[in-house]
Parts: sequence; structure tokens; C-alpha cells
Amino acid sequence: MFHTATIELPTTKKAEMIDVTKRVRAIVGASNVQYGLCSIFCGHTTGAITINENTDPDVQTDILNALERAVPRNEKYYKHEEGNAHAHAKAAVVGFSETIPVQAGKLALGTWQAIYFCEFDGPRNRKLVVTVMG
Repeated sequence: MFHTATIELPTTKKAEMIDVTKRVRAIVGASNVQYGLCSIFCGHTTGAITINENTDPDVQTDILNALERAVPRNEKYYKHEEGNAHAHAKAAVVGFSETIPVQAGKLALGTWQAIYFCEFDGPRNRKLVVTVMG
């Protein structure tokens, strides 16, 4: 048994992390899957999915700042001519999907964990595919 849904997500900044946990939880609840897996997939090459702390917003700022230091926007380093090579590299480093266990009909996230969409080339309209399998 599986259930799939799309999250439409407009972003508002050049780089940001958006908590999509509530939306994913709603999809898991609607799936009626009690035990299985939930996959969140980003089909964009300049956006990513990650799991991280949901309590202190400074964590998201720190992550974005660390990625900027590791993969700067300075275009003199890149050959990709569209001006967003840094966004492609950041997305490749973070990753395009996450898979989370579903237990008793709920996401088995840790106490302080949330699911984030990472925008590296916004603002844009993004789509995430959520698949719940049981």
C-alpha cells in the first residue's frame, strides 16, 4: 500500500529553510499507513531536503551560513553560466530526499527534529513529492 501527494511551496528568499513537517505529517495521517516509510523528494536541482533541529531558529541560520562559507556564491569559481552554480552544489551536498520511518501512523522523528526544504536559488515555486509506503 502506498499513498503519494505533492506539497506546493512558494519560497520568498534567495536562501532559506522552510519547515514542512506539519504538511508531511498531514499526508502521513491521510495515508492510513500505520507502519512503513515516508519519503520526501525534491525534484529541483537547486533545492534540497534535510532533517534538523526545530526549536532554535539560529540553527537554520547557522546551516545556511556554513553552506555559504563552504560553497560561496562567488561566480568566478564556477563554469555553469546561469549564475546559480553555488545553488546546485549546495543542493547536491545536502541531498534531494529524506526517508523517515512511520510507526503507529506517525512520523518517527526525534524530539527536536523537523523536516526542512532548503531553498538555494529563490524565490521560486517549488514542489515536493511525499510518498508513504506501508
